[in-house]
Amino acid sequence: MVGVGASANSSDDETVAEGQAAADGHAADEARLVEIATELADGVEAALGPWVERCVIRRSTEWQGSCPPEVAEAARVAGVEAATSLGPQVRTVLAADPDDQRANPLQVIRAATAWPTAVLREAGVPGVVRDEEAQRQFPDDDYDLTPANFADLDPGLAEAGIAWGAAKAHVVLARRRREGRR
Repeated sequence: MVGVGASANSSDDETVAEGQAAADGHAADEARLVEIATELADGVEAALGPWVERCVIRRSTEWQGSCPPEVAEAARVAGVEAATSLGPQVRTVLAADPDDQRANPLQVIRAATAWPTAVLREAGVPGVVRDEEAQRQFPDDDYDLTPANFADLDPGLAEAGIAWGAAKAHVVLARRRREGRR
């Protein structure tokens, strides 16, 4: 005889409870991915302007021993423009559902080379020697500025970039497992 409030089949109750716990866990994983993506987007957006400035100052200084104030000011303005233009694009990529992402944030970030390149060209700074692979992959990057990873944009973004990649992979693999595809 089943007591008041007890289930006739406790294994059914356990299965339901396990299913609810799994669903709660998946929701928490998805929410954590959104948090990490937002942190990374914030960091990228904040880092773009200073990165443009550093690129221009470094290449200008390598070429002529210093960076003229007007070139440094042009770099600052270009950095603001890069952040204003690319920050929202990076945010959009990172905010997209992982199954809908057709680009990654580094693809967007790599477009930022256009801003320091324009300033350096305008200042008359000659391009640098690049290997064949760099020339093939990034033909418009005369100054070898293209970031290979988040840390190249700002060392403080390395951990956030790794955390985002890991969280995204975790969410995608969990989805595939639920779909019976893993």
